[in-house]
Amino acid sequence: MDANVTAVLDLIFRWTHVVAGIMWIGHLYFFNFVNGQVAKTYDADTKKKVVPELMPRALYWFRWGAAYTWISGFLLLGIVIYGGGVIVAPESSLGSGVASVIGVALLVVGFIVYDVLWKAMAKNEKAGVIVSYILVVITLFVMNLLFSKRAVYIQMGSIFGTIMAGNVWMRIWPNQRKIIAATKAGTAPDAALVSTAGLRSKQNTYMSVPLVFAMVSNHFPTIYGLDGGWIVLAVLILVGWGVTKLLYQKAASPAPAQF
Repeated sequence: MDANVTAVLDLIFRWTHVVAGIMWIGHLYFFNFVNGQVAKTYDADTKKKVVPELMPRALYWFRWGAAYTWISGFLLLGIVIYGGGVIVAPESSLGSGVASVIGVALLVVGFIVYDVLWKAMAKNEKAGVIVSYILVVITLFVMNLLFSKRAVYIQMGSIFGTIMAGNVWMRIWPNQRKIIAATKAGTAPDAALVSTAGLRSKQNTYMSVPLVFAMVSNHFPTIYGLDGGWIVLAVLILVGWGVTKLLYQKAASPAPAQF
């Protein structure tokens, strides 16, 4: 592809990606750090009035923000990483085409494995988190053997982003539609629907913090370029999860409600 065309596409996709990402993650944080606390104060009548008005509007921007973020991100991945000759190191015997196919496969398999795991581990979160992290470390190790150091970071972020977008469209939004309909009708929504939507939304929040670092990591070659750069990313993922835990604790404290 002509370099000028690639540059223009890069600009369009990257701009779209950032704006859509702000829309998506902004609403994700609103749901988890603001609305989740406020909703605890609603009585039955308030829920019946507020939820059918607020949630469809917020979920509209939330789900479409997720869709456009993922689509533009995948297109960027294609032209910058897969098609840009940086998916593998110059000295690698693995061709860019084969590596790109493996990269796309990892996005699909990543969501499938995650979804199956958390259907089985939904009632045992601690064990699920441990297994999930072990799988993340294994994935990073394998990718380090196949891809360039820069690509490992971007590919891990893309796996997180794919899981998060899959959660929005396949687990959160379908369940929320049923929850909103039940609330509007004045009946109690199915507890299993509420639990699944809440858990996947929380997990998206936890993934979002390390995701952001992975997506801007190309600005930090001194980090991803280290011989053990994949190990550093594994540690930073834990740091991101720890930061998210602190944000949840702050959201549940009296401080945010003070005027």
